[in-house]
Amino acid sequence: MSDKIYDFNRICDDVKQLDTEIRFVGVINEGGRLVAGGMKKDVIPLEGEREDEILYMELALRVKMRKEFDNQLGPVNFAMSSRVNALAISFPIGDDTLYVVSEPSIDYSKLVDTILKIIRK
Repeated sequence: MSDKIYDFNRICDDVKQLDTEIRFVGVINEGGRLVAGGMKKDVIPLEGEREDEILYMELALRVKMRKEFDNQLGPVNFAMSSRVNALAISFPIGDDTLYVVSEPSIDYSKLVDTILKIIRK
């Protein structure tokens, strides 16, 4: 557990401003619930609200499972999933997770570095 207090709304707003290809920025708690952020305005979701809830719970479970290897491999900086219709990147923030979804064509190498700097402010 981290002692640092994060301003999730600031982080989400800052990340949303980084690129027009970013579709969604949110913070998911360890229970799989969206606690900050959301879809950018004027973006049509790729899935429904119920599917989002399932996705958040699955993300929280994956994050917990990855922590099992922290002693051997070190903590996760980020995890990424590249799909045909979207790129999804998750970043641990204390016990929570910043979840960013963009168009698949985004330059993710620059994006990841910039988001890590925003989180560490």
